[in-house]
Amino acid sequence: MERKIRKVAVIGSGVMGAGIAAHLANVGVPSLLLDIVPNGAEDRNVLAKRGRDGLLKQKPAALYSPHNLALIEVGNLEDDLTRLADVDWIIEVVVENLAIKQSLFEKLETVIRPGTIVSSNTSGLSIAAMVEGRSQEFRENFLGTHFFNPPRYMKLLEIIPGPDTLQDTLDFMAAYAEKKLGKGVVFAKDTVNFIANRIGTYGLMVTVQEMIKRDLGVDEVDALTGPVIGRPKSATFRTLDVVGLDTFVHVANNCHDSVTDEAEQATFVIPDFMKQMVERGMLGQKAKQGFFKKVGKDILALDYETLEYRPRQKLKSASLEAAKLQKTLKDKVRALVYGKDAASEFLWSVLKRTLLYTAERAEEIADDIVNIDKALKWGFNWETGPFETWDLIGVAKSVERMEAEGDTVPAWVKNLLASGKKSFYEEEAGHKSFYTLSGDFKGLEEKKEIISLAALKEQNKVIKKNTGASLIDLGDGVAALEFHSLNQAIGADIIQMMFYAAEEVSKNYKGLVIGNQAKNFCVGANLMMILMEAQDDNWEEIDLIVRQFQNATMALKYLDKPVVAAPFSMTLGGGAEVCFPADKIQGAAESYFGLVEVGVGLIPGGGGNKELLLRNIEHAAPGADLQPMVNRAFETIAMAKVSTSFREGQDLGYFRKTDEMTVNSDYLLYDAKQSVLAMADNYRAPVQKKIKVVGEAGFSVMKLGARQLQLSGYASAHDVKIAEKIATVLSGGRIAAGTEVTEQYLLDLEREAFLSLCGEPLSQQRMQHMLTKGKPLRN
Repeated sequence: MERKIRKVAVIGSGVMGAGIAAHLANVGVPSLLLDIVPNGAEDRNVLAKRGRDGLLKQKPAALYSPHNLALIEVGNLEDDLTRLADVDWIIEVVVENLAIKQSLFEKLETVIRPGTIVSSNTSGLSIAAMVEGRSQEFRENFLGTHFFNPPRYMKLLEIIPGPDTLQDTLDFMAAYAEKKLGKGVVFAKDTVNFIANRIGTYGLMVTVQEMIKRDLGVDEVDALTGPVIGRPKSATFRTLDVVGLDTFVHVANNCHDSVTDEAEQATFVIPDFMKQMVERGMLGQKAKQGFFKKVGKDILALDYETLEYRPRQKLKSASLEAAKLQKTLKDKVRALVYGKDAASEFLWSVLKRTLLYTAERAEEIADDIVNIDKALKWGFNWETGPFETWDLIGVAKSVERMEAEGDTVPAWVKNLLASGKKSFYEEEAGHKSFYTLSGDFKGLEEKKEIISLAALKEQNKVIKKNTGASLIDLGDGVAALEFHSLNQAIGADIIQMMFYAAEEVSKNYKGLVIGNQAKNFCVGANLMMILMEAQDDNWEEIDLIVRQFQNATMALKYLDKPVVAAPFSMTLGGGAEVCFPADKIQGAAESYFGLVEVGVGLIPGGGGNKELLLRNIEHAAPGADLQPMVNRAFETIAMAKVSTSFREGQDLGYFRKTDEMTVNSDYLLYDAKQSVLAMADNYRAPVQKKIKVVGEAGFSVMKLGARQLQLSGYASAHDVKIAEKIATVLSGGRIAAGTEVTEQYLLDLEREAFLSLCGEPLSQQRMQHMLTKGKPLRN
């Protein structure tokens, strides 16, 4: 019988349990959130209610939309235990105490249906030990599912089989977690702290030890262990502040108490200054002080010798400066690791010790290096995993140096080099293989749902490209328009490729996907170019580029083949305007989508005002009052509202109810392609229709709203001027209410307003400020 998960129970309503329930709700899965009954509590569900209701206050938000909260029921483990017979999956998220977990599972076995999946969210306790004494049937459907916090945002899910877990159960849960929950699944062995925390914690402890040994500061270490080596901006110590020092100490102590090798144990010994920090409550972000502390506008760094805070200091390192000048991550890391100063020696020691430890423990903790690399990338947000990093610095060169320094390199790594190979991963014609722990190369599994644009380029699937964009053959008669200019910012080259894509797809393809696989989908138009042209009074050039962008979006909107946009992450301004003309938006769950032009003193110029207006009035009944709907579009644009998820984007009116969400961003292009194919056979291009506008009377209503904001101190005079331009476009200008106008009429109004604001000194100040400071200017 085919397995399905219709409802889930989460036992334990703390931060992690409530967060897991929230993410289930995000993807439409109802859950029952249970906790104990506190002694003497009048409300027997008080703990579960507190956990659920606290989700609305979390920052960043645990829920895609507050509406999702309705999918979480609450209860307690005394009155509601029998309700567990109605669920398909139970996730245990109680305190990390083996005896308590064992007792809970004994109770569960008395009420659950055969075939119910039970999993533990333990971060390091033995999966086998938890089910000692349980029935064979229970054990066959039991596994570890280690979510990382916060569950909505952290991609990693470690699945840990028990000794009797059925392969069917593992396969089902892995597929469900990937497709429904959007997780990156790795399989870990049942060892202390599994993969990510075992290696990640070791690397952090090594970093602390090398910092002390070389007399570096926490701010100096963060300068060396952040983006320059492919790690997050939060680097080492800012990451610990976010995680919480108490949480990190708990994980490190668990490693120390569970491993038997003395040298390994020594690495997990918490230094005295960290113990003192925990005792003093200097736990990080949640305590408003940790390794860093914000005082007024200044961020101070901790002197770990005195536990006093001091101004941050800039690290002086020729190797670091040389690394920053390199273009690729490979060259950056090599410049640092093989440099000749103290910073290089520090980083070499940290990397060397971490790589050797990972290689030594690889077979113990995982089946292969791929699971290890993915665990660190998804769990700690590293750009490259340990073995990928080893490839970057050169396996042969680094091993030679390690051995020269007296280190022991695991035999299986030396076997790689002895076989004549030079790296753990190889790639040929877009297909990757990896070195196995048994000493041969094996092809990486390539799932049909994961489309790699980089691999397609390797396979010569580029139809045409220029400096800003490419048109790529996705197969099955579908093409993809990929932006790849800096930050995917829209300029003349991208617009040119939009026109070419429309023409080529019309002639030779079934449809078009607009998508890419960069950090962000598109952050808008090329603001630098617009500002420079405005400062040179080159109005004809600005008019031409805006007119071409408008024409390009219209060409895609009325193309005789289906178009699906696949936005994700930051999709702002012009990026949103590229998506609006599509027949359908297949958006990533984590889509931060909005028309933000007012922040730089402008209004949308590529059809954004028109398209948001249409989205707000398209379902209006004949004769209905359009003003409230127009006001909604006005407020969204004038306040530069940005969705914090796809679902909120639907609430704001950016996405239609017929648009669809992809939770696992790795599947986004595949889902968009399938949407194109589903429409292709019976597709008919849309027909242009006249648009009824609210006219001058409607303009006055919006203008009054903007003036009231100014009088209340929420808007400047220039904000009001910009708002009046938006109102002009949305209302149709100085014409009678109820007049029907064409889309081109509204586009002309939009372009005229955009150009006039480009000439405003205050708008130019806003553009300049955004380009230099990276944030809006209020003037």
